[in-house]
Amino acid sequence: MRRLRNRLAGALLSVLALTLTATGCGGSSGAVSDAASDAGTGSGAAAKRNPVAGRVEPLAKAPVPKLPVTVRSADGEEVTVERAERVVPLSGSLNEIVFTLGLGDRVVARDVTATFEQAARLPVVTRGHDVSAESVLSLRPDLVIAETTTGPEEAVGQIRAAGVPVLFVEAARGLDDVGPRIRAVAGALGVPAAGKELTRRSEDRITHVRKGVEDVSHGDRPRVAFLYLRGSASVYLIGGEDSGAGSLIEAAGAVDAGAASGLEKDFTAITSEALVRAAPDAILVMSKGLESVGGVDGLVKIPGVAQTPAGMDRRIVSVEDGVLLNYGPRTDQVLKSVVAQLYGADGDSGEGSEGGDR
Repeated sequence: MRRLRNRLAGALLSVLALTLTATGCGGSSGAVSDAASDAGTGSGAAAKRNPVAGRVEPLAKAPVPKLPVTVRSADGEEVTVERAERVVPLSGSLNEIVFTLGLGDRVVARDVTATFEQAARLPVVTRGHDVSAESVLSLRPDLVIAETTTGPEEAVGQIRAAGVPVLFVEAARGLDDVGPRIRAVAGALGVPAAGKELTRRSEDRITHVRKGVEDVSHGDRPRVAFLYLRGSASVYLIGGEDSGAGSLIEAAGAVDAGAASGLEKDFTAITSEALVRAAPDAILVMSKGLESVGGVDGLVKIPGVAQTPAGMDRRIVSVEDGVLLNYGPRTDQVLKSVVAQLYGADGDSGEGSEGGDR
């Protein structure tokens, strides 16, 4: 199976591919979620919740696409977009970008990880790595926007063979990908100026949150391990260098414990030995994953967790599945949430509205 990197929901795709290879599971049940939910988070300082808002914030003035345009897709193809009245983004992150650009009224479908309120009523045509070409084509799209990790390849090929323009966007790996992904989508939609504006707003807000980290961390550099959990499928993984979480962890002033302990792969099955080597002071998880193991009480029962500093202190950071590793317009809110939970901060050091539309 082709090795996948993360994103937004890309991380979910990577983990699902690894899970199928390692466990022989035949389905994707539990690998992605329709909505994030609160799970029991114990009594530690990081149990304080600071959830990401359930809505995206479109630009103040919706842009008017100037089409046709010809752009280069991340797979090397030249893609000409004649119209963009019916747009199908094939990941939650890409849905979020189109809506935040102010063009959500043109979106006719969503990925299951598009959990924000404005997209909730749209039909689901893809679940992680399981794109339904028939469902996509039945919506008569003018443009399909996909991640480089989107698949299966046969389904995407069917969509292109039907004459529908398909733009591939590089999958997100870290904070540096926020701007390029926004601009790529905006360019294909014929609104490059809006792409630049949203990039500036997003990057300014991330910078604003990052500047406040030292004020709340007081120089502390905790080791944070990213765990991918799906209790219903007995999937327990620890993130390494390529998990996609490292950039977020480092921006929060912390150390990626998995990578620092020598884990070079994206994800590795959790063992007591791996956790001892990682020695995390805190554990970062997706909220559905935490719920799937029974909250913090269930998490510390996973072999090795209770023996780590994080397990002993019940220092757990939980963020919505559909947004944690999106690296898009709401990443400042994700980072703010991680910082607030990690250091027990009140969260007012990085309000998304500051450092934004200036």
